[in-house]
Amino acid sequence: MIYERNGDPEIAALFGGWQETMIWSCLQGVMGRLYADSAETPESAMAILGDFCFFAGKPSAELVSYKPDWCVQDFIIMTACAPDWFEVIEAVYGERAKKVSRYAFRKDPDAFDQASLRAFAEAVPEGYALRMIDRELFDRCQAQDWSRDFVSLFDGYEQYEEHGLGVVALQGGEIVAGASSYSSYLGGIEIEIDTKAEHRRRGLATACAARLMLECQNRGLYPSWDAQNLWSVALAQKLGYQFDHEYTAYEIKGY
Repeated sequence: MIYERNGDPEIAALFGGWQETMIWSCLQGVMGRLYADSAETPESAMAILGDFCFFAGKPSAELVSYKPDWCVQDFIIMTACAPDWFEVIEAVYGERAKKVSRYAFRKDPDAFDQASLRAFAEAVPEGYALRMIDRELFDRCQAQDWSRDFVSLFDGYEQYEEHGLGVVALQGGEIVAGASSYSSYLGGIEIEIDTKAEHRRRGLATACAARLMLECQNRGLYPSWDAQNLWSVALAQKLGYQFDHEYTAYEIKGY
């Protein structure tokens, strides 16, 4: 049987020193949910936040196959603290589980050069302008499929205003790129970044990310970055992030 848990010491111990901010969000009770194989003496734990699912402790097929009633999505990305979990994920989901590589970066608040970030943030092409996400832009991001993940994990603008932070690039009043908090935890955010296809390769992602990082520094927040692909790795390194390691994840379709 699977039990919903909070971030008590027993659950926190299973996740150990995993440097993943979305797990911290769940443990801190900011956003996301935690589950385990026991209500009293858990050996296996799962953290779910948005499109991501993290496993720790003793591999459990019951936990891997468990989908909470509130979770209506049909896609999720799973990863774990130990390779033994990967065999279980593959056994449970078979061909629906696509093995991929993702890329983690060191969480070093002293790694960023403010002068470089300011230069990137100011290098906005003519005809474009950067704006912090306010209530109006929050609603507009939420209304479009491509930009929804900038704000989708927040219950509303009030929660976003309290815990989130974001920047968008506008052209003629249209949102065409942005960098925002996919999720948040006590002390920082996890960055989500995207640009509409027809506006790519113009430096907009770089400018938005740099402006967001500067705003985070001004507010004492850490802008955490996790890369889905090598393009994202290159952008992160351009902005000052230091590569840490490649890790295995599974994209589950038909979750």
